[in-house]
Amino acid sequence: MDMEKHLLITGASETSWKDAITSAIAEASKTIDYLSSVKILNQYAKINGNKISEYYVDLDISFVIDRERKD
Repeated sequence: MDMEKHLLITGASETSWKDAITSAIAEASKTIDYLSSVKILNQYAKINGNKISEYYVDLDISFVIDRERKD
């Protein structure tokens, strides 16, 4: 059975919540191998004047632990 580890990260975008999610996953995948799932925990936004200026998402990302990895 594979073991997974979970990390909580926050993504941000000036475009959309979807972009905040995909950008956060893309950044995490640069330094974390074997990403396996993502759970969206929270979505919120910064308002400037009368419109949204930045979108934020809190994510729980999971990755599989590589038991064969050498230090």
